[in-house]
Amino acid sequence: MELCVIPGDGVGIEVIPAAVRVLQQVVPDVQIQYADAGWDYFEKNGTPLPESTITLAEQCKAVLYGAAASPSYPVENYYIPGVRLRRILKTYANLRPTRYMPVPTSRPGVNLIVVRENTEDVYVGHEYTQDSGRVGISEKVVTREATERIAHKAFQLARRTGRKKVTIVHKASVMTQTDGLFRKVALEVAQEYADIATDELLVDTAAYWMVKNPARFDMILTSNLYGDILSDMAAAWGGGLGLAPSLSLGDDVAIAEPVHGCAPDIAGQGIANPTASILSVAMLLRHHWRREDDARNIEEAVYAVLSEGDHTTDIYSEGAISTADFTDKICSHLNSK
Repeated sequence: MELCVIPGDGVGIEVIPAAVRVLQQVVPDVQIQYADAGWDYFEKNGTPLPESTITLAEQCKAVLYGAAASPSYPVENYYIPGVRLRRILKTYANLRPTRYMPVPTSRPGVNLIVVRENTEDVYVGHEYTQDSGRVGISEKVVTREATERIAHKAFQLARRTGRKKVTIVHKASVMTQTDGLFRKVALEVAQEYADIATDELLVDTAAYWMVKNPARFDMILTSNLYGDILSDMAAAWGGGLGLAPSLSLGDDVAIAEPVHGCAPDIAGQGIANPTASILSVAMLLRHHWRREDDARNIEEAVYAVLSEGDHTTDIYSEGAISTADFTDKICSHLNSK
């Protein structure tokens, strides 16, 4: 087992090493290889994602990616390295689970997963301006091939993990050519999985239900932008973005990545919560390396530490411990198994 580790920017360089410690606790022989990417690397070297990192990621076929700073304005030659790496490695399925966690901001009864198509939609980056910058245009791309691929992946995952219902989310009532195609193809694929219940919702209605009653959902299958938004909404019910893991899957490659950003406001203070990174490693173990027992052991250790009231200041400040101490406690739980 080889793992390409890209800490990135900000708190990434704090929480990603914590996740590596936990991984090595359960899989001591994993081969760790570090690589560079992100805004800091771009400012020094002129590229956010060097070829050496791409080569290493392709070789390892498993990546743990931290966070990259991303300015909200155009910067020549800069792009978000994580998004580019997903497309290069063809990790077309993004998995973002949300479940109840023993923290004050979580909601009992929630246990859902958003399966998001990861290569198309408006995230293809086909953007341009017209009329001397007064008009901005972005192209939305949906193909039958990519929709079939993500739909099969979602229903196969539902079968393998014991989920009973898939909700297809779209806005075909307005975007009849793009979302209409996504809806049509996803429903066609659903017919091949008669053992899994299927329903559909318009994305605005799905957002309403995510706020009103997130326990309504078991698995959501949707396109790139909607999946990005709905999974962030769902994360609020699992304790917040700081606890939210994700995994981008291809046919033989995976990128584990905490959902939170680089958090420059707390970077360098040793107080960032490593839970999202650690749970992302558990997802890598479960879905890519197929080591279910190791994945479950990590998840149970995280749950146990949070249940004991241990937390970092980004959950709530009273009684907070450091990133390193929080990681120590998780490793202690794993040692006791």
